Amino acid sequence: MESSTRRLTRTGLLAAAAVVLFIFEGLAPRPLPWMKLGLGNLPVMLALMSYGPLAALSVIVLKLFIGGLLSGSLANPAFFIAAGAGMCSWSVMSAARSVGRAVFSAVGLGIWGAVAHQIAQLVLAYIYLGQWGIW
Repeated sequence: MESSTRRLTRTGLLAAAAVVLFIFEGLAPRPLPWMKLGLGNLPVMLALMSYGPLAALSVIVLKLFIGGLLSGSLANPAFFIAAGAGMCSWSVMSAARSVGRAVFSAVGLGIWGAVAHQIAQLVLAYIYLGQWGIW
């Protein structure tokens, strides 16, 4: 069994990697203005598969807040939409992992998380904008 100090250290390193990938992804060109590859979510997935849902939650929260501070988007509406979608994605991936640990691979969990993230972003953007045109 792994010591709590080692687990905390590895979770912190995963959070740091998530922030670095998030910043790097912001600098990379995008095929469409709203489309990103989601490289910052790779450490979240690794934390979920290696250490469980609580470690993944801490990685995603740190990625959101530190990434928001570094990119200057901490208090804008896009941050809250992305944060809500990230929390929805985390909860769906955590539920899928607990229900079907032997059924879903990392790719399957990633697909569940991506679909949940996209749907949550659309719902939150609709709530914020109040326009049916978002659909």
